[in-house]
Amino acid sequence: MERARTEWMRALGYGQESTRQAHGLVFAVRSMRVDFFKPARLDDALGVEVILRQCRKASLVFEQRIVREDTLLIDAEVKVAALDAASFRPRGIEDALYERLKALENTESEH
Repeated sequence: MERARTEWMRALGYGQESTRQAHGLVFAVRSMRVDFFKPARLDDALGVEVILRQCRKASLVFEQRIVREDTLLIDAEVKVAALDAASFRPRGIEDALYERLKALENTESEH
């Protein structure tokens, strides 16, 4: 799930290292709620979905799902905090990134 969120952000033009260097900003998981429905098996081809449910000035809430073909294996809610890269203290997301993320917020249930 971490890799899927990282790649999702990279696709927006905000890779982890470039965001840290250019903006002094990092993201860290604050909490997770995970529901396990079915097991994955070795050599399964799995898909990991990333849905931004809520964008706040200093935090994000994602819904993530792990699926095998059309079968839901795991459903998770991941709360992520925006942190200052030097101090690891909470801080606001820069306006340009905040506006871009806010536009991608999807509050509709897909279940």
